[in-house]
Amino acid sequence: MIEKNSILTISKTEDIISRMKKDDKSAMDELFNNYYHRLFHFSKSILKIENEIDDILQEVFVKIWLNRHKIDSAETFNAFIYTVTKNEVLNLIRTNLRNQTFRDELYMKSVAEEYHLQNETEFNELKAGIDKIIANLPPKRQQVFILSRTEGLTNKEIAQQLNISDKTVEDHITHAIKYIKSSMKEMGLISILYIYLFL
Repeated sequence: MIEKNSILTISKTEDIISRMKKDDKSAMDELFNNYYHRLFHFSKSILKIENEIDDILQEVFVKIWLNRHKIDSAETFNAFIYTVTKNEVLNLIRTNLRNQTFRDELYMKSVAEEYHLQNETEFNELKAGIDKIIANLPPKRQQVFILSRTEGLTNKEIAQQLNISDKTVEDHITHAIKYIKSSMKEMGLISILYIYLFL
């Protein structure tokens, strides 16, 4: 049974880290009990789809255990575990970007939660507006952005596919996001960018 977590003090965190480094698995159980609920809600705030979160958190705690000897300090541990969790969530999203059903569910849940859209027509109109902004990007930049955010390719994969450098890919994505963010802000929809663009 997972206990309701409480915020760990620095001294308690130091104790848990010290015990983990000594391969004390009970320390890992204690860490899990203290962080699970917070990380669950944090993951849900990004992903929105609950049925994937347990798998994500299992991977997070496995990584914490495997890298326990590399943990520097209790002062930075909280930021560290949230960063690991965020990266796992984004990795799952990008892995599933080629799945249209997943993309639509993710986007629909995000938009519905933030804007309380009443029907599918409103959702489709909103998505069409975003797609129109993306269509206004310069051709190469649009191509790079779609390969990254829609098809889920890494920068290296995009660079190899288009025969350009990783740095060029990064520049295209950076400028594309800046343009889309500006355009979305004018439409009053800036708060959904985190989910749609996975920034």
